[in-house]
Amino acid sequence: MNKTELVAAMAEKAELSKKDAEKALKAFTETVAEELKKGEKIQLVGFGTFETSQRAARTGKNPQTGKAIKIPASTAPKFKAGKGLKDTVNAGKKKK
Repeated sequence: MNKTELVAAMAEKAELSKKDAEKALKAFTETVAEELKKGEKIQLVGFGTFETSQRAARTGKNPQTGKAIKIPASTAPKFKAGKGLKDTVNAGKKKK
């Protein structure tokens, strides 16, 4: 599903215009990005948690040349699915 399809699905479920659904999605993604940039954590009970993790500087290898390169430390966004989302995704799947 791409952004256009997501906006259409949101508009239908929430009985909004596609324009309003797109504004809501944009506001959500911008707010999550801003909070993560500040180092905050966003927890949506039943859905999941958006947070950041620190990656230390390390030495990597250029796959084309094989030369060692320095990879600087960085902050990476991450998402951890909540129990409700996991249960919904796994509903109806048969266990072996």
